[in-house]
Amino acid sequence: MFCQVVDAKLKLGIATVIIAAVIISSLFYDTLSKVSSNGSNNKNNDTIISSKVIRIGYFPNLNHAQAVIGVGSGDFQKELSKDGIKIETFVFNAGPSAIEALFANQIDIAYVGPNPAINGYIASNGQDLKIIAGAASGGAVFVVRNDAGINSPKDLANKKFASPQLGNTQDVALRKYLLNNGYKTVENGGNVTVVPVANSDILTLMLKKEIDGAWVPEPWGAKLEKEGNERKEIRIFLDERSLWPGGKFVTASIIAKTDYLKNNPDVIKKLLTAHVNETTWINDHKEEAIKSFNTELKKLTGKTIAEDELRDAFSRLVFTYDPIRQSLFKLADNAYDLGFLAKGKKPDISEIYDLGVLNNVLNEKGLDRIA
Repeated sequence: MFCQVVDAKLKLGIATVIIAAVIISSLFYDTLSKVSSNGSNNKNNDTIISSKVIRIGYFPNLNHAQAVIGVGSGDFQKELSKDGIKIETFVFNAGPSAIEALFANQIDIAYVGPNPAINGYIASNGQDLKIIAGAASGGAVFVVRNDAGINSPKDLANKKFASPQLGNTQDVALRKYLLNNGYKTVENGGNVTVVPVANSDILTLMLKKEIDGAWVPEPWGAKLEKEGNERKEIRIFLDERSLWPGGKFVTASIIAKTDYLKNNPDVIKKLLTAHVNETTWINDHKEEAIKSFNTELKKLTGKTIAEDELRDAFSRLVFTYDPIRQSLFKLADNAYDLGFLAKGKKPDISEIYDLGVLNNVLNEKGLDRIA
């Protein structure tokens, strides 16, 4: 896990992606995986008498590790059941699906990337969602083929690169990087091509020399580096952390439906307590967290990730409850500059955060508040 001129083809492409996302998300919701707190993954659920429910959406992604591990191991339910709160969980595969479910009152909170959070906030005129905590920072790299002749930003002309999806977080990062280094994409009269490619297909296209590089989230960066290096064909050209102050930039946050946050601050507080606890545990027990993540990932998807690849991915990713707000505002600016966010006046997202409950949790734990 959005210049000034965008031609008709790109506008049509963006519109098609948005319409498709809405259609797919409504269909996808009917088949998404729902795991209630009565499931086998949670502990002592038969004795819970619940007066309140919180419905949590998340992805089987590395930068959602707190939810993947915390829900699967029963840690979240253990914390919330102290107050008789029941958890229902929903596993999504894409940000638009989670946002649509939130707006349809099918979930109450979700772990999502920055761009879906920004888009959802703007689409609802700032009314229907708030970011209530951070989840992950970093974890994105620009990989290139060794034989593509790319040794510096001066070598990017006439190249073809991939990103996971038009207008997604990595796509915006790639296009902004090109723009900052003096390049325009072909649809804007330039000489660099950027195409959307599923992460799982990028390695094949690079080995076939159909693309010269790709901007990808972890653990795909670690996977491409390992398998590409085995063939001596692929390397990491740029770690995105090098482009941000202190190497910190948001790649996952927790959003809440505004009405639910207003009406259930006690439930949100228990959820964020569990989230902070899980974040601390992961950061203090990296090797155990890697094994636990793989265990829970297999339950959700039937697959695991090689532990050495996970270890490399973890090294470029930080799990956090800090939302790293300034990086989100910069990401929104980048998306706007590229024509992905809105037309005309730049949207105001200054009120997208509500960190009051998080700061209450941090106060009680003796941790630094988010300024």
